[in-house]
Amino acid sequence: MSTYVYGIVAATHPPLPDGLKGVGDPPGPVRLLPAGELAAVVGEAPEGLRPKRRDLIAHQAVLGEAGAEGCVLPMRFGSVAPDDDTVTTVLTERADHYRERLQALDGRVEYNVKASHVEEAVLHKVMSADTDIRALAEANRRAGGGSYEDKLRLGEMVAGAVRAQEAEDAARVQELLDSAAEATSTGPESSGWLVNISFLVHREAAGKFLDTIEDARRNLPHLELRVNGPLPPYSFVDPGPAGSAHTGISSAQPVE
Repeated sequence: MSTYVYGIVAATHPPLPDGLKGVGDPPGPVRLLPAGELAAVVGEAPEGLRPKRRDLIAHQAVLGEAGAEGCVLPMRFGSVAPDDDTVTTVLTERADHYRERLQALDGRVEYNVKASHVEEAVLHKVMSADTDIRALAEANRRAGGGSYEDKLRLGEMVAGAVRAQEAEDAARVQELLDSAAEATSTGPESSGWLVNISFLVHREAAGKFLDTIEDARRNLPHLELRVNGPLPPYSFVDPGPAGSAHTGISSAQPVE
């Protein structure tokens, strides 16, 4: 049966809790697979694995248990190798890289921060700040709504001001939070978010980082800030110079 890989640890990592279970139905046992100075946190890969909520939670729980006792390099959900030998081969070939990553990420966690505009608040902000927009809006009001061309022009001016505010706010959020983090990783762009950034934070500095987020919320009330964490540092684990496509470890595809 294929080998499911949860993460990578040092060979000196403490034993996993007795009876630790992972993905699958029923949940499968989790074990350490040694390879020189490293070890992989693994289990048997269930057939037909898909990113269902139950298994996503189980994957996260295993990493949480392993990470509570020492640094773990987390693998993405659905990381599967053909067998144990493939996993140990990868760890052996990339031992220097993984040891460096374990040292760099020891004691660190990830926080993902997403930001979006509160629509009414940002419209009020740009209207208040731009005298030309205010003047045209007032002229349209006095004219009973204004002509089609005037309405179109006002809409374009407001949309342009909002786009400019988005860029300004995205830079401002990152500037504020960068000071409380050791590293950042920008996530994929998606509609609705003007910021999607993961921050690497030392566990001892997590309180300062969360305080900085609260300061940002107070200083930027026209923004909604959503925070997810602490998480294993997924966004800061580089598979290595050869790239993940050549590791022999593949990932399950997300449900469309």
